[in-house]
Amino acid sequence: MRLKYVLNEVLVGLWRNVTMTIAMIITMSVSLTMLGASVLLYMQVDQMKNYYYGEIEVSIFLRTDVTEAQRQAIDQAIDGNTLVANKTYETREEAFRRFKELWADSPDFVNSVGPNSLPESFRVKLKDPEQYKTFADQMQGMPGIQDIIDQRTLLDKVFNIFNAIQVMTLVVAAFMALAALLLVGNTIQVAAYSKRREVAVMKLVGASNWFIQAPFVLEAVVAGLIGAILGFIALFASKLILFDNKLQALTNILTPIENGNVWLMLPLLAGVGAVVSAVTAWVTLRFYLKV
Repeated sequence: MRLKYVLNEVLVGLWRNVTMTIAMIITMSVSLTMLGASVLLYMQVDQMKNYYYGEIEVSIFLRTDVTEAQRQAIDQAIDGNTLVANKTYETREEAFRRFKELWADSPDFVNSVGPNSLPESFRVKLKDPEQYKTFADQMQGMPGIQDIIDQRTLLDKVFNIFNAIQVMTLVVAAFMALAALLLVGNTIQVAAYSKRREVAVMKLVGASNWFIQAPFVLEAVVAGLIGAILGFIALFASKLILFDNKLQALTNILTPIENGNVWLMLPLLAGVGAVVSAVTAWVTLRFYLKV
């Protein structure tokens, strides 16, 4: 009987303040969507780091006037280095052919570069990419070497951009969460004020604080759960519509977003939405309304 009463009061309360309830759900769904997006981005950046850092190569570019003896000396030095996992040698012709494939969509740019413009090089994959500095110091200064470039330095710049986007997403999510908390608290205050006479009567007949507060707290929890579900739908729809269709070309650069990672957001968003809403409602009732 008590459970039926509480549930009935929850439904009545949600409907009584329907406009504020809708506003609370929308604000909660937006903030939870931003939170889910930032968590997904964090997971994606970590996945990309594991993938790309595992594929990192050190490029040793040779001088245009390198001699055959110098080339062989460099080759032997690489083979004898304990830090090296494997290596490949790329001639000028191979480098130019790969360049044309990479820039096939920009024929004018390709035509501006001649076959002899690109240097020959050794592509070296290290057992531990973190040992780049040690390897570069060992190879630097050998006759015939023009430059040594580590792809990690280029990737770090890209990942710094992703990390900045992630922080921005978290900041926006935090602001939206603050707005949602204030709206939840305000909605609960209005709901409790509209039922102040009922609350007073219930206190007179000996109803416990928990029994009085339960409908208000459950109203906030229901709104938080609905907002979490809407936020999850927005995330999944964005993944299907954008990254699996219109932005599918980005998967050549970005690692694909796994459906399993997106599904993990549902319990996360539901848990955060429910707990945050419940705690906010309880604090509002206890410290502001003093029921």
